[in-house]
Amino acid sequence: MSGTSEKKLVRIDVSSDTVCPWCFVGKKNLDKAIAASNDKYNFEIIWHPFQLNPDAPKEGIDKREYYRRKFGSQSERMEARMSEVFKNVGLQYSLSGLKGNTMDSHRLIYFARQHGLDKQHDLVEELNIGYFTQGKYIGDHKFLLESAAKVGIEGAEEFLKNPNSGLKEVEEELKTYSGNITGVPYYVINGNHKLSGGQPPEVFLRAFQVATT
Repeated sequence: MSGTSEKKLVRIDVSSDTVCPWCFVGKKNLDKAIAASNDKYNFEIIWHPFQLNPDAPKEGIDKREYYRRKFGSQSERMEARMSEVFKNVGLQYSLSGLKGNTMDSHRLIYFARQHGLDKQHDLVEELNIGYFTQGKYIGDHKFLLESAAKVGIEGAEEFLKNPNSGLKEVEEELKTYSGNITGVPYYVINGNHKLSGGQPPEVFLRAFQVATT
């Protein structure tokens, strides 16, 4: 019997930050590409940390205020553009709430991986939905724990309570996976095929094909 019906493995290492809107757009498009090619491939998706602003305060600052300070008069145009991009993936973009340090969210995403790659992937979705569409603060432990509970991750409260839990591992991954990249989202498919930015589903589909031939 020929093995033509056997599915090929596609491993995707994703570097992203939980306050990066293009990372969430990229995830939604990646999910579409995966759904469209599940009959051909088995997928292994691993999320790695990146920090756009490692020095961001733990207490958080108002998102609109932050973008006004950083981008000045361009900030309103950027918000309108992002709202349009989110609408195209079926989401309503919101700039309500706070923006701040993402380290605790990355520690939790690392912890989720210990419970399985599917749970890690689902947690990234919950965190993004809350932060980008519901005005939740990415540094708020209550929000982080609610997200963990929604996807069935046990032991998250005890883990997050200790600020050193997972810290060394996340810092190590920041060096290993993010040390040589300048922006996110960034994807490495089967170890050698690289993509960056919030690519449309068809770009991912082509990349799966190239990476498995």
